[in-house]
Amino acid sequence: MARRPRLRWVNLAPARLARRLVDLLGPTGGAARQSLVALGFNSLTSFVAGATLVGILPTFQRLPGLLVLVTPAIGLRGNVFSTLGNRLSTTIHAGTFSPSLRRESILGQNLLAGFSLTTFMSVILAFLAKIIAVAVGIPHTISLLDLMLISVLGGTLASVPVALATLVLARSAVRFGWDLDNLVAPTVGTLGDGITIPALWLAATLVGHGKGSQVAGAVVGVAAIIAVVWVFRSPLEQLNQIVRESIPVLGVALLLSALGGLVLQKQVEVLAALPAILLLQPAFVSTAGALGGILCGRVATNLHLGSVEPTLIPGGEVRRDTSFLLGLTVPIFVFNAVGAWSFSAMSPTGRISPGWWWILLIALVAAALTMLFVVAISYYATIGAWRIEVDPDSYGIPVVTAATDFIGTVILVVTVVVLGLA
Repeated sequence: MARRPRLRWVNLAPARLARRLVDLLGPTGGAARQSLVALGFNSLTSFVAGATLVGILPTFQRLPGLLVLVTPAIGLRGNVFSTLGNRLSTTIHAGTFSPSLRRESILGQNLLAGFSLTTFMSVILAFLAKIIAVAVGIPHTISLLDLMLISVLGGTLASVPVALATLVLARSAVRFGWDLDNLVAPTVGTLGDGITIPALWLAATLVGHGKGSQVAGAVVGVAAIIAVVWVFRSPLEQLNQIVRESIPVLGVALLLSALGGLVLQKQVEVLAALPAILLLQPAFVSTAGALGGILCGRVATNLHLGSVEPTLIPGGEVRRDTSFLLGLTVPIFVFNAVGAWSFSAMSPTGRISPGWWWILLIALVAAALTMLFVVAISYYATIGAWRIEVDPDSYGIPVVTAATDFIGTVILVVTVVVLGLA
């Protein structure tokens, strides 16, 4: 039996680290650039989402309970369409992908599943947000049917561009030889961040809160339920399987993400006084979730291809991916801190609170704690799905991103409190 090579300090030289980082992200330098560009795009658009959240905070303060909806609604978009992208990535690697949009095709069934899931789970989300808001004593929460209409309408408005982006990425991956596993989690997830917040705000503005919105909310709720029943009875096998397997895990993901939204709702006054932290929050949880999503996607693809075994102790290839994903944590979260500070400075009020060094310290401390959790849940959620014989492409990302929405938000807020800023 060959002896395992010993770790030597010479192997940690910068040039060797750079070479191994390239190896992690793909077989070529081009693949490394794909991941880094996608992660950079993830952070930049998340800053826009954070700035939007700060700008429309009065709407959430005026409609108690709506902020509970925001975090899980963002996560739902990313979960549905990131898993769609991961399933397409697996078919690309396996050589079975077809660009056909016919209802019977792989792509067509995945798109039908995506929109069926996003409308049905938006209804479930409205129920969940209302129950949580009432249970924790948030006063004067808006009605269930208003929440339902806002959730479904805002979710649908946000889902169309996210679905189009996923489709473009899949076709581009085939055409240009990109590795979709490196792109889909950060890109699709961050589009969910950037689009869902203004879509929910627009829906809340358009809906109103009269008898008409109550009737419309009931109608969209019934329509979403009818659509998912039709899917269950559909002869399209893959469509049926995707929706059946996805609903339970998306339900758990919504609950975890809603708890993250609850943290924001309960700390809304504190965060309003610290706009840079509120602006940082979407980028923080999105980046952590995107890194976890990359690991999920790579492990799931390798499980399908047989190059990784679902062992309790991760194998060498998984450990290598994990170590360098953790290595990416420092530069990416420093970038997030710089971005939060910069966007705060460019805001109409020009309020930057807390200061630059505090933002950096909060981002790095919270990131170190969050990423340890993210890596563990990414790997074990993916191999757990494989062991119970469900598609890990459908289970890994929803679990890790939803858990990150909650744990990441809690860790960020707790870090602020422990450092004495709240």
